[in-house]
Amino acid sequence: MARMMNDPDRPVTLTDDLPPDGLTTAPDERSQPAGGENSAPPGAVTNRHVLIKWQMRIFALSWLAYAAFYFPRNAISAAKVGILDDGVISRAGLGYLDSAYLAAYAVGQFVWGALAERFGQRVVVAGGMLFAAIAALFMGLIPALWMFLPLMIVQGLAQSTGWSSLSKNIASFFTVGKRGRAMGFFSTSYAFGGLVAVPCMGWIAYSVFGSWRWAFFVGAAVMIVALVLFLIFQRNNPQEVGLPGIDEDPARLNETYRQRSHRPGGTRAPVPVVKVPNERFRFSDLLAAARHDTMVLRLGIVYFLLKPARYAILLWGPVMVVDAMPGVDKITAIMVPVTFGVAGVLAPVLIGWLSDTLFKARRVPPSVISLLCLVVALAVWQPATSLNSIPVIAILLGLVGLTAYAADAMISGIAAVDFGTSKYAAGATGFINGCGSIGAILGGLLPGLIPGTAVFYIFAGTALIAALILVPSWNQRPASA
Repeated sequence: MARMMNDPDRPVTLTDDLPPDGLTTAPDERSQPAGGENSAPPGAVTNRHVLIKWQMRIFALSWLAYAAFYFPRNAISAAKVGILDDGVISRAGLGYLDSAYLAAYAVGQFVWGALAERFGQRVVVAGGMLFAAIAALFMGLIPALWMFLPLMIVQGLAQSTGWSSLSKNIASFFTVGKRGRAMGFFSTSYAFGGLVAVPCMGWIAYSVFGSWRWAFFVGAAVMIVALVLFLIFQRNNPQEVGLPGIDEDPARLNETYRQRSHRPGGTRAPVPVVKVPNERFRFSDLLAAARHDTMVLRLGIVYFLLKPARYAILLWGPVMVVDAMPGVDKITAIMVPVTFGVAGVLAPVLIGWLSDTLFKARRVPPSVISLLCLVVALAVWQPATSLNSIPVIAILLGLVGLTAYAADAMISGIAAVDFGTSKYAAGATGFINGCGSIGAILGGLLPGLIPGTAVFYIFAGTALIAALILVPSWNQRPASA
């Protein structure tokens, strides 16, 4: 409230009168209604109470769903060392498969984000989860590996439903003042998924069953479990559960919550759903977010330059360890890049908190700093790996993960939903991630064609260009901040 008094022109958001600490905090005397004709009577359940519960539920569900996406996605990464050992597909062939997957993923990012604005996150994400599980299952079953190509394309299209739609979930239930921390914590989902998926699937595949095919079976099973939970608990926005929209008058949070039923006769459903009408989808909607704020376009270009580095290690990490230290066993090669994922879990939380507090909701400064640190971490790969030390390689991969995931989470998540606003959050994240996924094709392709350290210098150069592009926007904020 003090900020509002000091700056009367500042737009009012729902978070202005929410407690300042944490993602959500149980209401206390500071957040109780101060009276007025629309205030709830003492002891009544208010919209504020219900909103906090739904924030917790939607956040947890979105986090779990996107972490699960990484199991069928990374099954190929766990299977690569076994496939190469069997000699059934060449290293270059695996690079081409990754490129096909990433090309489909890029196309899907542009499309699904806009479609989620029209048809809702629940439909888009659930469909993607189902097809991702089916594609992974058949990749473990098929006897002819040439059939991997169409299945990798299906997997790419299915995977691209997740990020933009689930980011829309966060934008729909959290206002801009809380979104940095909310998106920061949410971004740990893909770092955690990348961290645990490959070691888990690799251990089951090689140590338990002795076959790389089981990596795909495990990925499919995890996704099916997550799909069931998502279908049961997902709701697209506060209006669907009888709450005011996240950008509506904050005074409505103090009103008594009136649970509305979607059933004739007024019977309450266990989880109410209020029909929210959508406009008809138009192809022009694919670029609506970029037209809304030109910063969305700039972030798309930056993400195109950043994403190859993260995807190169995500898809080729175990093979890169073998390149650096020939002769290591499969399990060691799979476990060493775990430090990349561990750092990736911490980075989004740290960068989200810093952007909300130290940088006062400015998203560009922490992005530039993270990118410059990433340039240094990538540039020292060659001298570091020449020491022929597993601990050194593990530490360096952790540093790359810390800097890459910090910049990634800020650009593709927090800044994307801020500059897209809650109205265009899915479209903005879809557009930015679509641009990034085009660049990620290089992350899947180049390590297969250019073994060794040269690829690290290439990615260091692209990260440096990305940082320089963002510098002129150092103090830029979204219009709603």
